[in-house]
Amino acid sequence: MRYITNVNMKILTRNQIKEADRITIEKESIESIELMERAAEAIAQAICGRAEQGVELLFLIGRGGNGGDGLAVARMLSRVGFDCSVCMVAGSDRLSEDCRVNYERLPPIVTIVTIGELPTIDTRVILIDAMLGSGTKGEPEGLIRETICLINKLQNTVISIDLPSGMNSEFGNDPTNIVHADATLTLEFPKLAMLLPEAGECCGEIEILPIELDTFEAKTDYHYTEAGDLRALLKPRLKFSHKGTYGHALLVCGSTGMTGAAILSTCGALRSGCGLVTTHLPEKEAAALNANAPSAMIDGDPAAMFTNVTMNIERFSAVGVGCGLGMAPETVEAIAALLREYQRPIVIDADALNILALNPELIPLLPPSSILTPHPKEFDRLFGACECGYERIQKARIKAMELTVCIVLKGAYTAICTPEGSVYFNPTGNPGMATAGSGDVLTGVILSLLAQGYEPETSAVAGVYLHGLAGDLATGSISEESVIAGDIIQMLGKAFRLQRDDN
Repeated sequence: MRYITNVNMKILTRNQIKEADRITIEKESIESIELMERAAEAIAQAICGRAEQGVELLFLIGRGGNGGDGLAVARMLSRVGFDCSVCMVAGSDRLSEDCRVNYERLPPIVTIVTIGELPTIDTRVILIDAMLGSGTKGEPEGLIRETICLINKLQNTVISIDLPSGMNSEFGNDPTNIVHADATLTLEFPKLAMLLPEAGECCGEIEILPIELDTFEAKTDYHYTEAGDLRALLKPRLKFSHKGTYGHALLVCGSTGMTGAAILSTCGALRSGCGLVTTHLPEKEAAALNANAPSAMIDGDPAAMFTNVTMNIERFSAVGVGCGLGMAPETVEAIAALLREYQRPIVIDADALNILALNPELIPLLPPSSILTPHPKEFDRLFGACECGYERIQKARIKAMELTVCIVLKGAYTAICTPEGSVYFNPTGNPGMATAGSGDVLTGVILSLLAQGYEPETSAVAGVYLHGLAGDLATGSISEESVIAGDIIQMLGKAFRLQRDDN
């Protein structure tokens, strides 16, 4: 298998961030205060894009680098028309050197506010959280902790710098001790904790601000996919190509009463560029599929569920199995036969995953580089219960390496774990996609890319990104509450087009 090499945004640990700062300062022959100024300029510009000039901003400042960033931003924005105030939450003594310099640089126009004044501030004031940054260890204490609790009781809009105060950058977070921000302006890359369910909600909207930090030498298993990465991954459509050029996918899905899953996954595959799609489902359900996906070919099963493997199955470029399949004993036997007969990567979802969980002796039969697409509960049924998102991702990494498969752990910031131990977090998608059939569409998209000759890892990373982007486009045209799986299918074409567009 070839591995993705051009997903460039790395997610670093707390210690690696500190080392990247040091390397950047050393290579550029600058002082740390100059790097802080660069970060502050990026933050100031981002705040300008979120707040109208003249709006009152209250900066909550800690003793370290995060506080220094906040002080520099307050200085900059006060000079372009914002009404800026500063609250030195931990006092103005024992400041870090760069924080002290920026405190002394504050112009007289910036007002100093005391902690006692916070409960009385107008709700229209925007709070800028710059108390604790990525160097945070353990839970906040004392006045900082009290201030975090107070902020979370206020009705003001809160913007956090780099990460919400109280959040450890990696794991072990208690959301009750973290600022609940409306937006987080994070520097260079998101921090791992922002992408995990334990405290990720505390970030609100995440905006990534590049500051040209030197991360080239840093080694990490964690990456964050960007739109530019997808443009580099997608293959061009050749002028003299034909349907056979783009692969023949087989979907084994659907059972009596679950034909919708077969239709959705089939349409997802067809809309994602596959040349030919054959769907294996009960013969009695063929008319419904044909009416909704006339481009698909049908391989009928005489029973009301999956009971037999398609003849000459090796002729298919890729196989996907599980959507709406049911878990009848005959289906379990057919799944076992499929795993024995088809030796290329298989996309495995839904009931096929549950069958593996109940019949673990089948797991070693998984063809190398297969793609498993569980949501958290399906994952826990397969590999054991996990207490938190971080534990689940670590277990997914280990299982992906042990079984030499890709594991697509679905959810907010879906994590794609590869056989080499890398994890690619996906930025697209929204809560509107938490709707029946959304996962069936994803199976079709990933299978389509796999059938077209994309490497399994690329199929998973690109498929998840495009599926999420289609969901974002669907939500943008209607609402999160109104999105259904068919809307995601309808927006797949636009999602692909956006990735083809270099402008």
